[in-house]
Formats: sequence, structure tokens, C-alpha cells
Amino acid sequence: MPLSSKAKQFFSTFFRFALSGLLLWYLYTRMDIPKMLDIFRTARVSLLVSAFLIFLVCNIVLLIRWTLIVRALNLNDVPFKVITRYFFIGLFGNLFLPSAIGGDVIKAIGLCRYSPERSKAVASILLYRLLGFAGIVLLAALALIFAYHLINEPSIIGAVILMAAVSFLIALVLMVEKVYAFGCRIFERLPKVKESLMALHYDAVLIKGRPDAAAKAVGISLLSQIVLAVAFYVNARALGQEYSFLYFLLFIPLICVAASFPSIGGLGVREAGSAFLFTKIGMSVEVAVSISFLSYIFMVLVGLMGGVIYMMSGAPLPQSQTGADLFLKQKSG
Repeated sequence: MPLSSKAKQFFSTFFRFALSGLLLWYLYTRMDIPKMLDIFRTARVSLLVSAFLIFLVCNIVLLIRWTLIVRALNLNDVPFKVITRYFFIGLFGNLFLPSAIGGDVIKAIGLCRYSPERSKAVASILLYRLLGFAGIVLLAALALIFAYHLINEPSIIGAVILMAAVSFLIALVLMVEKVYAFGCRIFERLPKVKESLMALHYDAVLIKGRPDAAAKAVGISLLSQIVLAVAFYVNARALGQEYSFLYFLLFIPLICVAASFPSIGGLGVREAGSAFLFTKIGMSVEVAVSISFLSYIFMVLVGLMGGVIYMMSGAPLPQSQTGADLFLKQKSG
């Protein structure tokens, strides 16, 4: 018997809280909490403020990436202020909504309120994620080339290769019509779903006709990852740690991918990933978790900015919709 929408939502929320909670508990059992508190007490506040401002710049770069994609899909009737508004409200949704894709749904709804081309609005979110992942993979690959002499860890090398393979496979499936159509055959008995998925493909591949925009989006994604690595690096310096910046260029893309697993805003997963990677270069687990936790605090602060914008604008927040639900609703609307 298929689960109801509310049951699916409950299990999804429970899993996210459980994963974050279990990972945080695991880290707690392996950390010296008094030592961690001492690390925070001795942090250089000026550098922490600088790291937060850099983190804010990273989000502005991400806003520019989404705007570029929206314009490349010819959604020119959506004002920039609307794109900005829903971008920051989406950050709020990513942190505080029970759905793992709540922020993306908010952004898609925001575009759909201002444009009749609703499938393109959904496609802009898909491309935003895929081109962002391409930037992550590109930075990880480049950093591995330059940092290979610093760390020769098979698990890290394997992770970068796996990410590159997944990125290529996703691009192949989405951008090649025959491959995509073959994958959609599993929805033969659901013709409306299949039709909607194919329409999403046709809108997404519009970016193929704008190679300049696609290249710029990947370049901006690469820049955003570098800026994020700088924020982590400054956090480390604020806590009295001096490690090569190359480590951060290599580790931060891997941590970002780990943080995308279903959890509460990446909490727990991000910290576990940081502990796993940075302890390999001699950093204590307390420092590694502290650096990551500071980035989570920055995420919450920026997300709260989105919450304030939401309160002022009265934008809708989805409750139990999935991306497919939204897409089908917009197509039929």
C-alpha cells in the first residue's frame, strides 16, 4: 500500500533529524568539549567577522549564477529584485523547512508567480544545481592536481573521480534526448508525468544553445566554491590554525557534496566530513568541527535574512510538495 503524502513527509523529516542527530552524537563522543569551548573563546573576532562577510559574498555570487541561468532561459519578465527576494527566501527554506528541496521549491514558485513559462522556472532550478555541481567537480579536480604532493589519500582521490563520473553521467542523461527519453520509459503508465519530464528536458537543454551562458555559470560556480574555501580558511585562521590554502580548495567541494545528503541544513554531515578530511592533515577533530560549525552559524544568519524577507513579502512556503509535484501542478495550471 503506497504511503500517503503526510507519511512520506514524516519519514523524510524523521530521517533528516535522525541523520543529523546521530552524526552529532558520534562526534560528541569523540571530542573534548571543554577543549572545543576554549577554541571558541580564543577565536579572533575580527577574522570571524571577515569570514562571515566572505560567506555573504559567496551567496551573492550564487545569486548571480541563478540570475544568469534565468536570463539564459529567456525568463526576462521576472525582475531582478524578485529573483533576489526568492533566492534569499530559498536559503531560509533550505535551513528550516522539513523538505530536503524546500528552498528550491520556493524559488521555483517565486518565478512561476511572475512568468507564464513555468516549466522553464523549474528548469532554472535544475540547471542551477547541475551547473553548480559542475563547478564543485571542476574545483576539486584542479585542487587535486595542485595539492597531490601535499596529500596522497586514496579515499579522497577516489571521491573526486566518482564526483567527476557522476557529473558526466548526469549531463549525459539530461542533455542527450535519446538517453533521457529512454530513462523516461519507466513512466510509460503515467503519461502526464512522462510528458512533464520530457518538457523539463526540452527547457533545460535550451542552455545548450547558449554555451557562453553555460560556461559563465560554471565559471561562477567555480568562483563561489573558491570564495567559500576562503571563508573556511579565514575561520581556521581565526581559530589559530595555519594550513595551506590548497587543502581548503580540495576539501570544501567534498564537504559541500557531503552536506547535500538529507539532513537539517547539512548539520552533522558537514561536521563529520570536515572531521574526516581535516584530521588527515593533522588538525584536531575539535578544531575541524569548530570550523565547520562556524560555517553553519553563518548559513543560519544568512538564512534568517531570508526569513526576514519572507515575513516582509508574504511569499508562500511549501509544506509537502516535491519537485515533481510542483512541476506537474505548474504544467497543468
